[in-house]
Order: sequence, then structure tokens, then C-alpha cells
Amino acid sequence: MTTSQEHARLMRLASAAALAVAIGLALAKAIAWWLSGSVSLLAGLTDSLLDGAASLINLLAVHYSLRPADDDHRYGHGKAEALAGLGQAAFIGVSAILVGVQGVDRLLHPQPLYAQTLGIAVILLSLAATAGLLLLQRHVVRVTGSTAIRADSLHYRSDLLLNTSILLALLLVQFGLGELDALFGLGIAGYILWSAVQIAREAVTVLMDAELSPELRERIAALAGGVPDVIDVHDLRTRVSGTRWFVQLHVRLPGEMTLIEAHQRTEAVERAIHAEFPRAEVLVHADPPQGEAG
Repeated sequence: MTTSQEHARLMRLASAAALAVAIGLALAKAIAWWLSGSVSLLAGLTDSLLDGAASLINLLAVHYSLRPADDDHRYGHGKAEALAGLGQAAFIGVSAILVGVQGVDRLLHPQPLYAQTLGIAVILLSLAATAGLLLLQRHVVRVTGSTAIRADSLHYRSDLLLNTSILLALLLVQFGLGELDALFGLGIAGYILWSAVQIAREAVTVLMDAELSPELRERIAALAGGVPDVIDVHDLRTRVSGTRWFVQLHVRLPGEMTLIEAHQRTEAVERAIHAEFPRAEVLVHADPPQGEAG
């Protein structure tokens, strides 16, 4: 199996797993909220429902982004991942607002909570399922660098905190501190909103063709400069689209080289960069020494 095929398999696996976890947890939380009336559980249910919608969008976007380049999309379809990230941010932002409204309403109109034990059991299940999903997503992001899976992972990390907070709120209810349930709901809403902003910022960075980090750019330049006969490296440009990096750079070569020799050196530069960064598509332009340009 080629590297690109393995990346595609992992991305599809992670997006499908996220959708399955969100649907399963939404069903469990719906039952627990119906029986308990907990605002914190409602926060968890709302978030899981929107997680399911966001993960469905993510699954479709990943499938589309993995399509090969065609005549109309010469750089591929990778930016569909960033668009999915913006969609996720919108869903999560709506989730935060709904949870916040419910929290304020419950503060103004307190109601007793029931079936706390069932709620605690459901949250423990949620914590276990979310932790397992995060481990899978972490591996996939490390291997593929997928923007969509990274965005999905970010909001499931917020889910881990959300479910921990719900568990604490339900435990405190056992000690007669039921009013804290609404306060925890408000706190969770704030954190979900912050997560949505983080996801949106990362997606916009990709859509605006932001450069790779200075450390990566320095390493790419060093790899190019390490090829024999390369005098210097300049005009390095980079951007990200899905799991692919697009790298363009100029290298200065000795003026006495033949066209064939210069071409061989530029290919050597491409191989050197690609060997360390397999997701990079490299375009190298050869320049003559300074003062010898026509």
C-alpha cells in the first residue's frame, strides 16, 4: 500500500469512528437527560448531536478532499478539509449558544434533578469512548497531518473536558449542590465557544495559504542547500492543502553546468525534501550565479 493510500485509509477510519461515537453518545445522553433533567447532561446531549452533524460533514469532506487532482483542480481537493473545519466551528458555536441559554434559564428557574446515577454511568461511558477516539485521531493527525481530522480532534478534546465537568456537576448534586449544575453548563458553553474559535482560526489559516512554520521552512531550505553544487536557496514559498504541502523554491547553481546537469540537481533537491517530508510536492527553479543572469 502506498503512503497516500495509507493516509486515505486512516483519514476515512478516523472520520467514520468520530461519527459513530457521536451518534452512540447522543443516544445515551438523550435517555439520561430525559430521566434526570440535568442541564449539564443537556449540554452534553446538544454537543453530541452537533458533533454528529459536524462529523458527518467531516466524513463527506474527507472523502471529497482525497479525490485526485483533475483539470479543474490542479492542486487537488485538499482545501475541502479546511471548509469542513469552518462548518464544524459553526456547529460548535451554535452548540455553545444553546447550552448557555439553557444554563441561564435553569439558574432563573431551578428544577430538581433525578436519576443522577444513570447520568454518571452515561458520562463515564462518554469519557471512555471519547478518550479512545482521541487516541485514534492523534495517531492519524501525526501520520497524515490532516486539517479536518485535527479540527475534529480539537472539538472532541473539548468534549473530554465537557464530560468531565458534567460528571463533577452530577457528583456535586449528590451533596445537595444542584445549583452548580447550571453553572457548570455555562462554563462548558464558554469553553465550547472558545474551541469553535480555535477551529475556525486554523481553517482560515489554511484557506488563506499561510506559510509553514519557520522551523519547517528552515529545514526545507537546509535540505535543499545540502545538495551538491547548490550555491544558495531563495524565494522559498510554501502552503498547505489538505494533507499535501506545496513547496516552491529557487536554487542558484554554477553557471558552467549544462542544462541536463542543472536539471539533475533540481531533481536531487526535490528528492531530498520529499524524502524527509513525503507529503510535500516540490517545484524547484534553477538560477545562474549572481551577475550571470541574462
